[in-house]
Formats: sequence, C-alpha cells, structure tokens
Amino acid sequence: MTNLQKLCLVYFVALMIAASLNYVPGLTDENGLAFGIFALDIYDDALHVASAVWALVAGLWSHRAARTFLILFGLAYLGDGVFGFFTGYGYLDLGIFTNASAGIELSMGRIFANLPHLALGGIAAWAGLRDIRRTA
Repeated sequence: MTNLQKLCLVYFVALMIAASLNYVPGLTDENGLAFGIFALDIYDDALHVASAVWALVAGLWSHRAARTFLILFGLAYLGDGVFGFFTGYGYLDLGIFTNASAGIELSMGRIFANLPHLALGGIAAWAGLRDIRRTA
C-alpha cells in the first residue's frame, strides 16, 4: 500500500468523524453549532459520508485511484472553503445557491468554520499533485 493510499484511509476516518459530529452529545451547542462554530445538517453529513466512502474505495483500489481522489476531492473541498470564507456558504452542500451571500467577514468564527475544508482540501490537492510531478 502506497503513502497516497494510506492518506486516503486517513481521509476516510476524518470524514466519518466529521459526519458523526452532530450525533455525539456535547459537541453541539444549544444553537446546533458544532463546537459553537459551524452548523452541520443532513446534506453536510451525506457529503461527508459519500466523500469518506470515495476515499476508502480509492485507498483500497490502487495508487492511481488514490491520487485521483486526492486531487479531485482536494480541489473541490479547497474551493468550497474559499467560497465559504468569502460568502459565508460553500457550494458542495449547495449553500451558495440557497442562501444570500453573507459577504466577506474577517472573523475568527468565519475562519474556523472554513478551516477544515481549506486544510483537508489543500493537503489532499498538494499530495495528489505532488505525486504527479514526482512520477512524471
């Protein structure tokens, strides 16, 4: 198993944890915000579970499948984090289509709400794209 395949398995675990946040007592506040920062709904949970299954299959399938997952997932989640930072909503859960833009806000809440997608997406895209350069 290659390092990229192992990374996909790490993403499987991380995404399954993200999908479970609403269902662990004490992790959401009275407003339904996980860690008091961001709201997760059934669409977010479905997105996280679907992404987790994709990561698991890619990680178990092959190095090439893992690299493809990391690049596509990484760019999608990174872009979602950027949109979330600038508009308050992402596109993966269709939030930018169902809510009016909240505009740019340089608050810690906005940063922390989008940091998971920025970090997960950035690391995944970097790992996948780095592998292409190394094998080319």
